[in-house]
Amino acid sequence: MPLARSLSVTSLSGLEEWDEEFDREDAVLFEIAWEVANKGVHVSFLGYDVSMLMYHCTHLHAYLQRSTLKFKFRVYFGRWLIEGSPYVILLDVGFTAWSLDRWKIELWENFSIGVPWFDREANDAVLFGFLTAWLLGEVCTQCDEPPHIVAHFHEWLAGLGLVLCRQRQLPVATIFTTHATLLGRYLCAGSVDFYNKLAEFNVDKEAGDRQIYHRYCLERAAARCAHVFTTVSQITAVEAEHLLKRKPDIVTPNGLNVKKFSAMHEFQNLHAQSKARIQEFVRGHFYGHLDFNLDKTVFLFIAGRYEFSNKGADLFLEALARLNYLLRVNHSEVTIIAFFIMPARTNNFNVETLKGQAVRKQLWDTAQTVKERFGKKLYESLLVGQLPDVSKMLDKEDFTMMKRAIFATQRQCLPPICTHNMLEDSSDPILNCIRRIGLFNSAQDRVKVIFHPEFLSSTSPLLPMDYEEFVRGCHLGVFPSYYEPWGYTPAECTVMGIPSVSTNLSGFGCFMEEHIADPSAYGIYILDRRYRGVDESCNQLTSFLFQFCQQSRRQRIIQRNRTERLSDLLDWRYLGRATGFRYPRPASVPPSPAHSLHSSPHHSEAEDEEEPYDEDLEVEKDRVNIRQPFNLPNRNKNQTVGLPEKN
Repeated sequence: MPLARSLSVTSLSGLEEWDEEFDREDAVLFEIAWEVANKGVHVSFLGYDVSMLMYHCTHLHAYLQRSTLKFKFRVYFGRWLIEGSPYVILLDVGFTAWSLDRWKIELWENFSIGVPWFDREANDAVLFGFLTAWLLGEVCTQCDEPPHIVAHFHEWLAGLGLVLCRQRQLPVATIFTTHATLLGRYLCAGSVDFYNKLAEFNVDKEAGDRQIYHRYCLERAAARCAHVFTTVSQITAVEAEHLLKRKPDIVTPNGLNVKKFSAMHEFQNLHAQSKARIQEFVRGHFYGHLDFNLDKTVFLFIAGRYEFSNKGADLFLEALARLNYLLRVNHSEVTIIAFFIMPARTNNFNVETLKGQAVRKQLWDTAQTVKERFGKKLYESLLVGQLPDVSKMLDKEDFTMMKRAIFATQRQCLPPICTHNMLEDSSDPILNCIRRIGLFNSAQDRVKVIFHPEFLSSTSPLLPMDYEEFVRGCHLGVFPSYYEPWGYTPAECTVMGIPSVSTNLSGFGCFMEEHIADPSAYGIYILDRRYRGVDESCNQLTSFLFQFCQQSRRQRIIQRNRTERLSDLLDWRYLGRATGFRYPRPASVPPSPAHSLHSSPHHSEAEDEEEPYDEDLEVEKDRVNIRQPFNLPNRNKNQTVGLPEKN
């Protein structure tokens, strides 16, 4: 048999032709991925998990319990604690590690793919793939009349299970979705001119040079063997065609489960509540140096996988340095606090950061004590019918308490940049870049930086907020990615009514450019990273950020309203339609100062009131542009789905 990565769809059989019409209630869908463990659920066993959403799981449960005893595998059953509570089967790859050598020999003999011993992640993928194929094989044989089975595999880590299903000729319809090609991610991280030279790469050599050839073979084999190959954006479809040597059958953008509030502006209230909690954290983090007005402070953030250049953290930092200069020379009263939420290797929280939150709490407790004492004296004075003598309301003890509290806020050092102790501080890309550009949270800086190298959690003693709460409290998400096949982070911002910066090299950015006539008017700033140099793109990002800082509170509210209305574009119910919708440019004056009559960051709220803006009219016009979703018609078995034309 030739190399697995050269297998074609027609070279393997096993799946009989399905009738066009069959009872979908008899179908079983297996969604195969690593997401249960990778979403942050702590499991009590080693290895990764596979989540499979199924219509019928009870009968399968009992059968597999008996089967695992025979084959010495460990399987867990339950419900995934997410919306919908789908059935979940967890396969313990650590428990079957004793089979690794045998299965790697089989992988080499049947597919000529060798996995080196030192690649632990690839070794786990081998265990995972063979266990998945075993599970699907058991499902196919455990019924006299097996149902129509569809197995949807995500990413290269799950791809070997698909290849084995085809090689073993299991009667399973297979789908493979690549959310980002493995080689594409490595190439972009290596600072190559990826998109302009996409057709010129020697993929085998490039994968070999980066010591990921075996991983690349697994991914390419899955793409080539799948009955249906999909990806999440048009830009990734072109990438997959060149790197994986197969054109995707269909592009399936990543959607979200959008929930609308019964009250139109409830999300604005949630923004205010979450912003207040972030402000409390900021008060503690900058204690002793809180020389800026929090009511005139704008919160920016970037979040996601710690890929310094791929995610655009390098461009963001450089733009922040330039923004800091612009704000200083223009004597702006606006302060920017930029959060970097990217997980890195740490050993604990920074002592100085924890101390800041303790000082803040102590100041709050002192203020509450003095307030209660003041209130009691005021109450007693009013009871006897006398106006209080304010000069005597606070006694010497009260002043002593307040002076001690103020003394505790004295600080000899600048507020920390990083909230944790980094294990590789001297070589960390973000910290080294901050040292180079000189953003050290000094009093002169109008841009402050906080690096939180850990995912957010409501149980954190430092910043006790879930990611969704944190996003709602920020003003702008900044995601200037160079490599971003889709972009969940800006999509989540949109659904929560938070403006964001994306790029024309991300699936999300291209999707929004396709469906919105003027994305910036709706709070979606699309950065050009495809046709501009790095310096030009950085200047454009700096301009976006500076314009955003000039907005008044009312302009930001208007823009958040518009951004939230775009959430229908990302709803799963609408993404299944064959035709899209198009948002025109808003009829009223856009909230961006670049388009308004007032370019000064100091103009008053009274001036804002004069700007014409009819929100009800805008909402009604946007609703007209949203067509009702409809079901895609059934295609005959010889019909294929073509990709959108390339740009």
